[in-house]
Amino acid sequence: MGLTGLDIFKQLPKTNCGDCGVPTCLAFAMKLAQKQASLDQCPHVSEEAKGALDGASAPPIKLITIGTGERKLEIGNETVLFRHEETFYHPTGIAVEVDAGLPEEELAARLEAVGGVSFERVGQTLRLDAVALRGEGDGFVKAAQVAGEKSAVPLILMNEDPEVMGKALEGCAEKKPLIYAATAENVEAMAALAKQHGCPLAIRGDDLSSLAELSEKAQGAGATDLVLDSGARAPAQVLANETAIRRAALRKRFRPLGFPTITFARGEDAQEKLQQAACYIAKYAGMLVLKEAEAWELLTLFTVRQNIYTDPQKPIQVEEGIYEIGSPNEDSPVLVTTNFSLTYFTVEGDVEASRVPAWAVVVDTEGTSVLTAWAAEKFTAEIIAEKVKAFDVGSKVKHRKLIIPGHVAVLSGKLEDELSLEWKVIVGPRESSGIPSFLRTAWPGEG
Repeated sequence: MGLTGLDIFKQLPKTNCGDCGVPTCLAFAMKLAQKQASLDQCPHVSEEAKGALDGASAPPIKLITIGTGERKLEIGNETVLFRHEETFYHPTGIAVEVDAGLPEEELAARLEAVGGVSFERVGQTLRLDAVALRGEGDGFVKAAQVAGEKSAVPLILMNEDPEVMGKALEGCAEKKPLIYAATAENVEAMAALAKQHGCPLAIRGDDLSSLAELSEKAQGAGATDLVLDSGARAPAQVLANETAIRRAALRKRFRPLGFPTITFARGEDAQEKLQQAACYIAKYAGMLVLKEAEAWELLTLFTVRQNIYTDPQKPIQVEEGIYEIGSPNEDSPVLVTTNFSLTYFTVEGDVEASRVPAWAVVVDTEGTSVLTAWAAEKFTAEIIAEKVKAFDVGSKVKHRKLIIPGHVAVLSGKLEDELSLEWKVIVGPRESSGIPSFLRTAWPGEG
């Protein structure tokens, strides 16, 4: 069990200096106990106290880094079971397996393809996080060297022979790959390799009890950066184990299980595989490995992950302003919308589909959709008129016509009044999907 706030308070300087950002040492101790602060925020704590409080100040789920450089992957360091309690911070890493037995040229091409998987959605770049290299013997050693040279993303090396793994690491250890996997039969040797090369180590148990024992053995052998595999493969058991591990780490402060996890989605067909994968992303995989995946499957999982790991208290937003969609000119239509990313990028996509370049006046509604913003009085005639003037929209076009969403048609008259009748307000379609036909037909007629 973790230390209480009073236990921690006894180790603090008790000066109430406020240098930590909290008025009193007791209040700071309470925040430490609740994992809402870190010990390094106190500049006056003694080295003796640091040693005593190290366990209390450590996160309940350790942050593990796989790989190096710009594409390094960080997993773990989560603090809640349910994102509405706070939020989830480190999205599940998604990896695809690559067969180490492929010919070298084909392997290099495959690694390049995996590293290049990327999609744009609501202003965010979604991409694969790692490649899992699975193989045996000398072929695996050679493939690890090729992967170390060619892979743009972090590596997971999947081989349970310590001798083979040791040779493989000689060619790519500087990439800090995840070593998979230590078991009851090889844990000492694998932990020694992880310690020697400074790499994270995945451990696989037969159940949660054996997993906790392996965790303690690996840490005792010097491998302190661990990723946990409960050994389950049936979806129901995987979910049960993932939940139990998360609860043990957060609610019980059970240190042997205080690490992120790795799961494997298989399935007899794409639908079953994606259902498994989506469940594991939701509860509570730190890393997800797919045997293979088509682009559409990956986009599905990226979207699921993006939705789960978006802070529910902070909607994704774009900056307010006037945006060009296509290459608009002085005759192009002007549309008004909100700065909720999903709304804006949906509008942008539908305008592009119409092949009619346009200007988009984006109003800051604190990341809410059109109807929500209107109901909250964040998307009113007064506010829209203010932004039209502030963004100097009139300098962009020679006409004086604004297109507003059909859901807020009630604003049209008041908006014209606010703009001193200099602009004509046109009510557009209620749904963004109606924009292409509207622009191709109604706009030329209005122009």
